[in-house]
Amino acid sequence: MTADGTMADPMAGESQGPTPEQSRETRARVARWIERTPVRRWVPDPGIAPLPAGSDIFLKLELFQRTGSYKVRGALNNVLCADAETLQRGVTAVSAGNHAISVAYAARAAGTTARVVMLSSANPARVARCRNFGAEIEFADDGASGFARMEEIARQEGRLGIHPFEGEATVFGTSTVGLEVAEQLPDLDAIVVPIGGGGLISGTASIVKRLAPACRVYGVEPVGADSMRRSLDAGEPVALDRIDTIADSLGAPHAAPYSFGLVQRYVDDVVLVDDDAIRAALKALFLDAKLVAEPASAAPLAAACGPLRERLEGRRVGLILSGSNIDLDTFAVHFRAAG
Repeated sequence: MTADGTMADPMAGESQGPTPEQSRETRARVARWIERTPVRRWVPDPGIAPLPAGSDIFLKLELFQRTGSYKVRGALNNVLCADAETLQRGVTAVSAGNHAISVAYAARAAGTTARVVMLSSANPARVARCRNFGAEIEFADDGASGFARMEEIARQEGRLGIHPFEGEATVFGTSTVGLEVAEQLPDLDAIVVPIGGGGLISGTASIVKRLAPACRVYGVEPVGADSMRRSLDAGEPVALDRIDTIADSLGAPHAAPYSFGLVQRYVDDVVLVDDDAIRAALKALFLDAKLVAEPASAAPLAAACGPLRERLEGRRVGLILSGSNIDLDTFAVHFRAAG
């Protein structure tokens, strides 16, 4: 997106992201270990979810993915693109939870080992699930120290570092979400995608904008974790001094060059929602759609009912529900807080 708010030329510059053909090749590579997640048309009670007037809403249910989130697509692609010698040394990653779970799953699928760095604030259910897939876990106090420790493990042990949102292998993996959406919903007017570091939206947008150029692609971030919005405003990737949101899966400490460049190129706008709006959307998804979503998954609905409401009126809209790795106690806390 340019400084005046218009879309940049999708074909200009060097980094154009994955093509549909490359995304199909990636899908073929990872297909054995992932789900082609379903799409569901959703017509909620207006009193529960005040959607844009006249809109037709479709939910892309990545929360039904095998590891409970879309992250497995990028993790698997990294592992399956690595050579045998690299895989012998194992893999490493840093994550608040979903990426760590997916890297552990991918390592087990490839017959190698994973040593992952999780944040000390990580949900205990996510930690347990990561261990269940066979990963060795270390903990870090925050994202910055977690990334530093992951890089140290990669250097010292020769492990393949799998970034949660940056790099071609990761983004080519997430592009398969966009490929499925374009195939399942070829006539969408808009799609709303949650943003943590930008890996999901950069891969998804790269494909959607090629296969359905008229489809608007909107990103949504929490107010307390708005690294991509700030980066777009600054014209370059920036880091945050502090993360403050219930959507821990969207709490990336910084934006990164490759995914940021694709967001600049393909994404029409990035909007912000606060934690109260996320809680209300989480509650609506449970009460009406009968879905247990983690806060990151609820962010697109919060955006559709909030800052994007007028722009989505009368439109066919896809919402990417990115994950469901949340324990019952934490879910209940958010549900009750929604009022």
